[in-house]
Amino acid sequence: MARHLITSALPYINGIKHLGNMVGSMLPADVYARFLRQTGREALYICATDEHGTPAELAAKEAGLPVGEFCAQQHEVQKAIYDGFGLSFDYFGRSSSPENREITQHFARQLQKNGFIEERAIRQVYSLADERFLPDRYIVGTCPHCGYDKARGDQCENCTRVLDPTDLIDARSAISGSSELEVRETKHLFLLQSKLQGEVEAWIDEHGKDWPVLASSIARKWLTEGLHDRAITRDLDWGVPVPADTWPELAAEGKVFYVWFDAPVEYIGATKEWADQQPEGRDWKSWWYEATDVRYTQFMAKDNVPFHTVMFPATELGTREPWKKVDHVKAFNWLTYYGGKFSTSQKRGIFTDAALELLPADYWRYFLIANAPESDDSSFTWEHFTSSVNKDLADTLGNFVNRVLSFSRKRFGDEVPAGNEAGAAEAELGEEIARLLAEYAEHMEELQFRKAAQALRALWSAGNSYLETKAPWLEIKTDPDGAALTLRTAMNLIHLYAVVSEPFIPASAAAMRSAFALPADDRTWITQDEARSLSLVPAGTPFTVPPVLFAKITDEDLASYKERFGGDDAA
Repeated sequence: MARHLITSALPYINGIKHLGNMVGSMLPADVYARFLRQTGREALYICATDEHGTPAELAAKEAGLPVGEFCAQQHEVQKAIYDGFGLSFDYFGRSSSPENREITQHFARQLQKNGFIEERAIRQVYSLADERFLPDRYIVGTCPHCGYDKARGDQCENCTRVLDPTDLIDARSAISGSSELEVRETKHLFLLQSKLQGEVEAWIDEHGKDWPVLASSIARKWLTEGLHDRAITRDLDWGVPVPADTWPELAAEGKVFYVWFDAPVEYIGATKEWADQQPEGRDWKSWWYEATDVRYTQFMAKDNVPFHTVMFPATELGTREPWKKVDHVKAFNWLTYYGGKFSTSQKRGIFTDAALELLPADYWRYFLIANAPESDDSSFTWEHFTSSVNKDLADTLGNFVNRVLSFSRKRFGDEVPAGNEAGAAEAELGEEIARLLAEYAEHMEELQFRKAAQALRALWSAGNSYLETKAPWLEIKTDPDGAALTLRTAMNLIHLYAVVSEPFIPASAAAMRSAFALPADDRTWITQDEARSLSLVPAGTPFTVPPVLFAKITDEDLASYKERFGGDDAA
């Protein structure tokens, strides 16, 4: 049986992420990892903060902290939020780790050895006041196209035009504010991707056949346009240093590797971090090197696809070593906020820390996965969120659990009632539950999360339909044993829901499961036969009524959320 390696796009270190970032990578990866584990597969879910590059230095400068200290603090802040969302990383590492430095430098040496790295002289802006070359993002000025006076040297955020630093009017250093700039010659390392294009195309032809259209089309678009040689070093103080044993002159100048060169290597680096954290050690290399028994699935939003489907595979191929390459790329479109882009820099939309302050994580987990932007962009609105939470979670699932357990305790006490043997209605229900469970599992295997959520919702609805048909509140007046059977069956549904809903709503699933005092209840999955029989919670099992699983969002709540975060005019 294959082992499953799962990674999600690395969240960047310079600030709290918004809900679009969560649903585009980490959350669906977590749902899939949980499903694999509960169905008996060995799964390793690895992620990390992406800590190098210009934005990290600028954010640290704004915070008044050394960049290393800033990144360490922000890593802990982000990790706490992801813990709050219940993300079940096996390890959440840091791209600034010694392990990533070691492996990144190894990759660079191998690429150099095999003739895929070349040193080239280029012309770059130098700040006399800062006594350093400036990356494009370190240069700010007025956009020549729209007049925006805080445009960066790579792109104007206001009009989105791509720029060259020399295009800016009144250009100045983002570090010191000085306009004493001049263009000088400097040397950098270039990855010769053009020499690897044929190999990358062949690899995608072989392995990309079953990728979602979004992932494969983006990868092929980049290949059609042609792979260009790319500078993979920068003049920065913070990053993986160029190794002096291979490039002594560049190392002496303080060159570091470009963040997009070392960040994908951190998937491997974080796996080694995971191993190194244990006193007894763990095997990390078999997950990545000659890993023929590993199926590797990556989760990311569409803007990350080119780097993971073209550039990093080119890097791996160029090492001429058997590093594991991705088998399946699950790419997502954008989650928008009332049709407009979430924006970290402009603080538009809902950010993950604020989301957890408002409502428990399961509300967000369910809504985001049930509305994941798989085939197209999807829009977050407070109205849609409220409707989904109230209808699906509070009414369909939460109300079912509460009324079954409360009514049974009131009429039969604190143990699951016995009553009659299962009859035709229970047999019909069992067949429907078994069918829906198979449908749910199939969609999860295929990484079709919206369809899986629909099947899960149908499972919850089936219990309500059964309860309405049997009407135990009426049945008990003429047939107490029949009512007891209905409630016993419904309690078995609650237990089944607790097990199979765990990837979507883990905290609520744990609360449902804990309602029953079953001995050694370590079941992780429900088989088709078990779903048909609905008998895993036998008569006589003690139970309690848990607190309300999902509180409804009121009109007053909705109004306050829109007032705080913006609503219809947010775009």
